[in-house]
Amino acid sequence: MVSLPADFTSLAAIVFLLGMRHGLDADHLATIDGLTRFGRRAGVDHARYAGALFSLGHGAVVVAIALLVGGATARWQAPGWLETSGAWTSILFLTLLGVINLHAVLNAQPDEVVAPVGLKGRYLGRLMRVHRPWMVMAVGALFALSFDTVSQAILFAVAGVQYGGLANALMLGLVFLAGMLLTDGCNGLFIARLIETSDALARVASRVMGLAVGGVSLLVALVGTARLVAPAFAAWSEGRELAFGGAVIGIVCASFIAGRALARRGGTELQAS
Repeated sequence: MVSLPADFTSLAAIVFLLGMRHGLDADHLATIDGLTRFGRRAGVDHARYAGALFSLGHGAVVVAIALLVGGATARWQAPGWLETSGAWTSILFLTLLGVINLHAVLNAQPDEVVAPVGLKGRYLGRLMRVHRPWMVMAVGALFALSFDTVSQAILFAVAGVQYGGLANALMLGLVFLAGMLLTDGCNGLFIARLIETSDALARVASRVMGLAVGGVSLLVALVGTARLVAPAFAAWSEGRELAFGGAVIGIVCASFIAGRALARRGGTELQAS
């Protein structure tokens, strides 16, 4: 965070939106999809809450790092390269995830339900076969041990201390967790609901969501790249973080609604014919 808002409330609002956007990452969506589907097949009661449980475990790591770094920040300052390298890491992963998810949608068979595609889940797929709530939280915590997430938590801690000490660093970590919990929890409920719906609804909704996730991933990566390499764009975007974050969340939420509406419309037309 090179330039911080003038007051802590604005910073907290930006961090909340960052948490919501982080919860919409393709890796989160793909993992929660897998956890929810496996839990439903296994008949466990907590399957529909897999998104919230995953987010709690993921966010606990962010809060712990914020506390540790916040407590040590008086004796240690985050190196200047941390934010830049963290940003480039996020851009790289977002670009890969965007391309992979768009490819999955465009190459899906007509009768196939398109599941979100993640990178970490490909290597940690067996961890998604869990039956207990604490194990779902543990998967979320493990997924938080990545450079981009850790670097974000460190920056939250440093920014929080600048605004008043360790309590503010903790507050930013919790605000980030709250935003992520909202989107991850809703995604888990959406997947659970989707599993119970007709095949036609699932196919259409999954394609709309796949296109939205892939497109938004590439859009966020493009904006991030522009802010790093184009000083004019970086200056223009200064102070517009809330607008950018709200736009990303709005696009994904609209895709949820559009997917369900299109599928229901198609089902009604089939019944009428």
